[in-house]
Amino acid sequence: MDAFTAKELRLLRSLTTPVAIQRFLDREVEYNLETTCRSPRLVMRDRIGHCMEGALFAAAALRVHGFPPLLVDLEAVRDDDHVLAVFQRHGYWGAIAKSNYASLRYREPVYRTIRELVMSYFEHYHNPRGEKSLRAFSRPVRLTRFDSAGWMTAEEEVWMIPEYLCTISHTPLLAPRMDRHLNRVDLRLRLAEKTGMKV
Repeated sequence: MDAFTAKELRLLRSLTTPVAIQRFLDREVEYNLETTCRSPRLVMRDRIGHCMEGALFAAAALRVHGFPPLLVDLEAVRDDDHVLAVFQRHGYWGAIAKSNYASLRYREPVYRTIRELVMSYFEHYHNPRGEKSLRAFSRPVRLTRFDSAGWMTAEEEVWMIPEYLCTISHTPLLAPRMDRHLNRVDLRLRLAEKTGMKV
């Protein structure tokens, strides 16, 4: 925490609950359409971030409030992956996320397992063709492993984190051949998911 400025710490400490962190990401951070991987410091400074950057910011903010900084990577087919900052309360898992889609963001801490939490995203996770695209998830990754790289306050991009997420094993969500029978997301839900979308 010593690497943050006093102003940065005041902001992070003001986000006293996971839902307050999510509201900050929703209301104060514009969705970033660029291919970048900026640290929580740069997200705070520029008020812009995509799902990876939002998850990093959320993990840092959770850490300030005594939670371990944990990320879970969601792996998709014919679609972008998604990253969650996950936390536990009373033994149940919840998540904070930045997304351009309306339903791929916050989850209340009511899920008994990481798989159960991840499955709550399944029906809403789709590509532009309406195909349900979520297929696998990683174990929670503790970001303290990147402390020596200064991931929370780096002035340069922190690509080592998403690169690491791509190398670790992921657990499949579907049984073999199950994906052959998936329906596409209906048009009404697809349109609802685009509410507030930045294009």
